[in-house]
Amino acid sequence: MPTFRFRDRAVHLPEADALVCADLHVGRAEASDVEYPLGEGADLEGRLRALLAEWSPTEVVFAGDVLHEFGRVSLASDRSLAGLADVCRDEGATPVVVAGNHDTLLSEVWDGTIHDAYALDAGGERVVVRHGHEAPPRDEDADCYVVGHDHPTIDIEGQRRPCFLYGPGQFRGTDVLMLPSFTRLAAGVTVNGMGTRDFDSPFVTDANALRPVVRDDDADETLEFPPLGEFRRLL
Repeated sequence: MPTFRFRDRAVHLPEADALVCADLHVGRAEASDVEYPLGEGADLEGRLRALLAEWSPTEVVFAGDVLHEFGRVSLASDRSLAGLADVCRDEGATPVVVAGNHDTLLSEVWDGTIHDAYALDAGGERVVVRHGHEAPPRDEDADCYVVGHDHPTIDIEGQRRPCFLYGPGQFRGTDVLMLPSFTRLAAGVTVNGMGTRDFDSPFVTDANALRPVVRDDDADETLEFPPLGEFRRLL
């Protein structure tokens, strides 16, 4: 299994020298008419910059649903995405974009390559980053998948937190790590009582076997819990 370092809704793979985050949904604030205290773009950029300052990866992989809107991309969204790319380059990292189901207009505002999947070499382990909304080809070579799409959260003692879900052998015998949404504007889905069919991602084939991981940045702790099938009985 590759080494995963969890922080603020993102994961660092030290052997691959890469940071991965999913579901930025740039433009969500405009679409939902929500006023975010720091401004959507400033919040995303500030948190991304803090992660890059901590680990100095050479690549940042945005794992799909980079944009929120299907029908148009506003000037503000265009500038926000450009700002995120600038943050990466300012910190010496190459931004890499993987398309999600929301990214139908991404080519209008991203002049680089847009990937369906992006492979990382994590110390001999082939980690494939996908958005997670559709199944990969059967002949795809992967030791582990890192995906987003479902925006998982978990309710513990009445407090709802974004969570990562790790499933050993979850998809065609391959491990899967599902990330929470990087944007804090997405409400997310509470996984406590969810069964396999309740997830939208084909990468979830046995919800009971998914192991929640919760990052408590205030306490500087990463909390790893038993599989959902066992853990939900304790909640």
